[in-house]
Amino acid sequence: MKIHREGYKYIIIATVLWLGLGWVAGHFIPSSLSWLAGIITFILFLLWFWVVAFFRLPYREHTADESKVVAPADGKVVVIEETYEPEYFKDKRLQVSIFMSPINVHVNRNPISGIIKYMKYHPGKYLVAWHPKSSTENERTTLVIGNDKGEILLRQIAGALARRICYYVKEGDQVKQNDEFGFIRFGSRVDIYLPLGSKVDVSIGQVVKGGVTVVSHMK
Repeated sequence: MKIHREGYKYIIIATVLWLGLGWVAGHFIPSSLSWLAGIITFILFLLWFWVVAFFRLPYREHTADESKVVAPADGKVVVIEETYEPEYFKDKRLQVSIFMSPINVHVNRNPISGIIKYMKYHPGKYLVAWHPKSSTENERTTLVIGNDKGEILLRQIAGALARRICYYVKEGDQVKQNDEFGFIRFGSRVDIYLPLGSKVDVSIGQVVKGGVTVVSHMK
């Protein structure tokens, strides 16, 4: 396991808080309240540990198969439904949504190989990630990857805690399945829009792993 580059700054801040405030608590809280200093130091350690865990990047054996659509993120499948996609396709698609809690790995990976046909960042609100309007009103990015088998749309959606969407690709880029296309900090959601009629290989409530779990197949 290694630490994602997006986490370096936050881990340094958490380390300074843990060691600095822990030192202050240990030296300025009276000895009669040493238990309080211990509690403060322990809470700061838990915060540091959570920050490190949040930005973890575990080593995995990724699913490499160009006929498959691989999960772009870790998390729980919360939506599988036919819906209208208004931004790029402007027609009905099959939407699969993966909710990433603050304890999930938050790197986002390309579910297929291909060319970035469309890429746009949208500033917006910070509704909870499972809110019905979060797909259209929250801060988000829309990304379309296309190849000779078709096109799929991905949407990174910021949640109530996720105040920073990171993306590493631009329109026209050639991308490879399972390589990173982005990262969302502190709880969020990724929507996948598939062609109607696609066979979905996951179910509501299923916990999936980015780069590993097969979501669907390209026709």
